[in-house]
Amino acid sequence: MKYTIKNQQVSYGEAMGILLLDSVIPFIPGDVANATTYDFPVRFKKIPGFSVARAVGKDDTVYEDLLTAARDLAANGVRAVTGDCGFMALHQQRLQQDLGLPVFLSSLLQIPFIRHLVPVGTGIGIITADSQGLTPAFLEKIKIPPGPDLVIQGLETCPEFAAAVLTEKGSLDADKIQDEVTAAARSLRTQGVGAILLECSVLPPYARAVHQATGLPVFDYITMINYVFHALEPHRYRGFM
Repeated sequence: MKYTIKNQQVSYGEAMGILLLDSVIPFIPGDVANATTYDFPVRFKKIPGFSVARAVGKDDTVYEDLLTAARDLAANGVRAVTGDCGFMALHQQRLQQDLGLPVFLSSLLQIPFIRHLVPVGTGIGIITADSQGLTPAFLEKIKIPPGPDLVIQGLETCPEFAAAVLTEKGSLDADKIQDEVTAAARSLRTQGVGAILLECSVLPPYARAVHQATGLPVFDYITMINYVFHALEPHRYRGFM
């Protein structure tokens, strides 16, 4: 087989590009920003100056820096771009047009699919970093119709999560955060939801514990990233008849 260079790249084999906030949170296995989370190579790119506070505050002045970082990923061979903060979705439509690649910046983009899965009359429980930021206006901005079926539980008042993720104390107690997340999930379970969506990119490490605590299907950033990757690189099946 003959191979040729692409775009003067110096490395290859990374179909998935991931935009990162400029933050100092410990990114544990299972987190979007930890490379060992994936069964395939990924390429990361930090957006300088794009802090957690600017993301949660929906600062749209960061767009040019975000676009520059995304273009760097594209120039280095990625074929789709995601991010490590759901509030990046403020820029979803614009980046999708400017970049010319598949773009999926929030785990919330799975909501239309999940709505088709859960029984009529049940809701979708959403666990987010900041419930105050997940407004109907924001959902409409990213083309997700809001509705009474979306039951939102925020972690902004949970001591360990808030200190580790929102104020970036520099350390993270995964056991404490798991307790906080599962408590939120149990609360949602009592409100008649049929599935849980972990909105924040630091929450996938706790998906299994949430499932065990509630018995519900759990969706997160990693279910979305894996889904898109396997669309980019369909599995080659080997077997016999």
